[in-house]
Amino acid sequence: MADALWLLAVLGLLGGFDTVCFHEIRGRLPAHVPGLQPELKLHAGRSSIYVAVFGTLPWIVRRGAWAVVLAALLLSEISITLADFIIEDQVRKPMGGLLPGERVTHTIMAIVYGAMLAHLIPVILHWRHLPSRLAIDLAPVPLWLRLGLSALAVGTFASATRDAYAVIVFPRPLARRPWQAPGVGARRPRPLQSGAAE
Repeated sequence: MADALWLLAVLGLLGGFDTVCFHEIRGRLPAHVPGLQPELKLHAGRSSIYVAVFGTLPWIVRRGAWAVVLAALLLSEISITLADFIIEDQVRKPMGGLLPGERVTHTIMAIVYGAMLAHLIPVILHWRHLPSRLAIDLAPVPLWLRLGLSALAVGTFASATRDAYAVIVFPRPLARRPWQAPGVGARRPRPLQSGAAE
């Protein structure tokens, strides 16, 4: 379990780098909705799963049926990621495709995720055969690692909320949003009516 948590922390840091560097600073993905709505929806859904994983796995043991719930969350994350690989290639074409280095980052994240699962699956299988309950049971890792994973949960929640907000709010006739590039989504000035004062 300790090895799985260390790998989860590495995955979280890589995910944070991917989000901040490629999605926010360089790609400005929320500024390009509705064209990127399908991708942002997947990001929001996947981030919601990571909120649960980062926030609870360092602190809580899922026994019995709860282990199945955890396994279902991890399988859902894999399904969303596979769908994201396909969708992002489609919706990013007008932007010139993925940014240089972004696909490499995604590949490294997939490798780390696989390594984490290799350590976590035996733990889940063990939990599955225990009586069903949630219990506080701290893994043998430093407290700062558990707190760091909890902080990743908070950051991931903020990212999920931001993506969902961009998808939901964009159709409304609002002025430019704070994260949009100048001129994107802003209202055009009304033409002067005939006879109006200059």
